[in-house]
Amino acid sequence: MTLAVIPARGGSKRIPGKNIRHFCGKPIIAYSIEAALNSGVFEQVVVSTDDAAIADVARAAGASVPFMRPAHLSDDHTATVPVIKHAIETLGYDKPDAIVCCIYATAPFMASDDLRAAFQTLKEQPWDYVFPITSFAYPVQRALMRPAGEGGRIDMMDRQQYAVRSQDLVPAFHDVGQFYFGRADAWLNEKPIFLSNSYGLEIPRFRVQDIDDEDDWIRAELIHQALFQSGYVNRRV
Repeated sequence: MTLAVIPARGGSKRIPGKNIRHFCGKPIIAYSIEAALNSGVFEQVVVSTDDAAIADVARAAGASVPFMRPAHLSDDHTATVPVIKHAIETLGYDKPDAIVCCIYATAPFMASDDLRAAFQTLKEQPWDYVFPITSFAYPVQRALMRPAGEGGRIDMMDRQQYAVRSQDLVPAFHDVGQFYFGRADAWLNEKPIFLSNSYGLEIPRFRVQDIDDEDDWIRAELIHQALFQSGYVNRRV
């Protein structure tokens, strides 16, 4: 049993109408829906929303909206895990063999190949979660800080790393924020995603872009256009 759940709450503050705003010619949520459908690994691709307009756009893009998300799971403080847990219980995927993927609605760089690779990894190995990661562009061990109230003085976050060669530093990664494959029991037990029994599927940095404000949106559209024109978006590099 495999289920994709795309959380898409209405009422975005920083980017009004973010989940269905047009991105390079179509509603941004359509990219997530299409990637999920094209991956071929899901029995259902469901959008969990409290907003009728989002529901209409989701259905037009090929997803199903079998329920409207309740108000207590639709405010600014609702975390992702309870939303996925609600969908699992509502749709009857609370079974030992069920695999459920949370896919974010604003992930236009997500590739179907990555979804397939993550799904296979979770099927073949005993992880709780599998999700994409990417490397930091600069060694995080050499990060600088400005201590509060000290007139802009610069200091190292970790002075012990000052003389360590870059090639000797442990590579650091961060969550990409596109999707999270997990076993149904992990979601239902609300296990934290970023723990030792999770697997990170590494993807290249050029396919990673947070979209949290207008500047992010403009940058993301420019990158997306360049990737499509070059064909890179259709390759798992």
